[in-house]
Amino acid sequence: MRARITSRPNRAFTLIELLVVIAIIAILIGLLLPAVQKVREAAARARCQNNLKQLGLGIQNYASTYQDALPPINSAVNGSPASQSHGGTFHYLLMPYIEQDAIYKAGLTPIVGTSNGVNYATPWDRPVAGIPGKPQVLYQVVNNFSCPSDNTLSNGIPSNRGADWAGTSYAANASLFGTIRSGNAWQARYKIGNIPDGTSNTITMVCEYGGRTSDHGQLWAFPGWDWAGDGRYNAVFAWSGAPFGGPTSGWGAWNQPPLYGVPQAQATSRDRVYAVHTGVCIVALADGTVRGVNSSITQVTWQYAVMPDDNNPMGSNW
Repeated sequence: MRARITSRPNRAFTLIELLVVIAIIAILIGLLLPAVQKVREAAARARCQNNLKQLGLGIQNYASTYQDALPPINSAVNGSPASQSHGGTFHYLLMPYIEQDAIYKAGLTPIVGTSNGVNYATPWDRPVAGIPGKPQVLYQVVNNFSCPSDNTLSNGIPSNRGADWAGTSYAANASLFGTIRSGNAWQARYKIGNIPDGTSNTITMVCEYGGRTSDHGQLWAFPGWDWAGDGRYNAVFAWSGAPFGGPTSGWGAWNQPPLYGVPQAQATSRDRVYAVHTGVCIVALADGTVRGVNSSITQVTWQYAVMPDDNNPMGSNW
């Protein structure tokens, strides 16, 4: 007698089983997202560190070229003191040392003419042909100037600038590079070899939020910094000397430590550094090294690291 074969019908998931599977997948995604975000932030931090490393080496190479002189906060164009707000800034002077010779040479090339009824004697302000309001030099985006975690920049342009001036995430220490004023230029008091506190204890640049609500009523400082502004309006921090320093000048909090975890919308102080990365502010030192400054740093230690000539030993939290 032949055995009778019966087929079993396919059994579908019940609603409860389907909900359980969806819940498990959601839990797994929830567990994976923080890990993905940590990996992404680690990659952004590594790129930021590399950017600051390149800028730090650029400072070293500049000093080697100019008999140990440090690049000034604001210098000259075509051999004369900058009489306008778009002179040779700190970031611009580093261009030849971070493989941006073309931008540097464009800034030195005299272009005399008239555009839109305005006379332009330098390429800084002269608009690109056919694009009024977009200057020849100022709109040039430099990748080494942008931190991936800086949300005040969009494709290298500060979010308040539209598409005219390019920005930077990295600010120079005005207490080191801008201590002497000569006409409209700000120069460094010391050379790379005679910084009183030593090169390993002096911050040259920081990665910071460009977030500002206003700067003497001007728009160019919020949110995000452009790399070609003049003096106090470009990407600098720690104006500790006259006329910008001092407790009554409006820049009195320059010596306060970085602010960590402050959203862009709340970045309203023009004299504080806003750490871009979670729990750490990445800085470049005068010896060419790069390090992270944790949120545990005290006000005194931060001030000692910013000032190049206070002759004080660094704190244990450095």
